[in-house]
Amino acid sequence: MITLEASDFRAVLPAGGRLLGLDVGTRTIGTALCDAGWSFASPAQLIRRSKFTRDKAALAELISTQAVKGLVIGLPLNLDGTDSPRTQSTRAFARNLDDIGLPILMWDERWSTVAVERTLIEQDFSRARRAEMIDNMAAAHILQAAIDRLVNA
Repeated sequence: MITLEASDFRAVLPAGGRLLGLDVGTRTIGTALCDAGWSFASPAQLIRRSKFTRDKAALAELISTQAVKGLVIGLPLNLDGTDSPRTQSTRAFARNLDDIGLPILMWDERWSTVAVERTLIEQDFSRARRAEMIDNMAAAHILQAAIDRLVNA
């Protein structure tokens, strides 16, 4: 099941469980995990993109080892809310993960990278350090926003 609605996603996960957040880029996939009670999200491992089958295998391994019950994938909409080529690519990525058998929530991520970058700049991280951290931090930001909404859904 792939949905844009937090309430639909919440309905298929009545007991909660760990969620995996994804920030899907062209070169990397940032990942984040939350606790089973949906209190906090933390950055996890960065997956360097290669062939989709390898990307999917890396995600399946993470899902298995962390007992993940659902996926939250950042949806990179244009500022006016319309789709872009990157949005379409992310939707296709989600459809290709659908056979993993977990519910998938597509979450509006329009400002996630900007918010994370500002935070890292404020914390005086170098440009190089920001570049290596930003995708996982963005995934955590996306996942935290989603679980905040899910707790109140």
